[in-house]
Amino acid sequence: MAEAAPDRPEIVCLCGSTRFVEEMSAANRDLTFAGVVVLAPGVFWRVDDRDADRSITAEQKAALDELHLRKIDLADRVLVVNPGGYVGESTSREIAYARATGTPVAFTDPGPAG
Repeated sequence: MAEAAPDRPEIVCLCGSTRFVEEMSAANRDLTFAGVVVLAPGVFWRVDDRDADRSITAEQKAALDELHLRKIDLADRVLVVNPGGYVGESTSREIAYARATGTPVAFTDPGPAG
């Protein structure tokens, strides 16, 4: 996707494991204070609900994954929150999707995945 138009703020989609809720929140805050529109996961089920495996259905997980791809479609770039270089399966799919659609991808940790 092209750079942000001069008449609107940059849009960044945060990707990464929902286990990194604090790191995601910090990135969201920092980008927001920098004047960026941030699109982020809306459900941090690994933190919000320790029994998430029983409370979120496979259909809900699939719908959330698809919704996050639509957020990537709206973004000027993707920022992967990956402390220690960690990138899980879902995040790997999101990175591949972003790259396939021409959306630039950056990482918070330049570890092995960056």
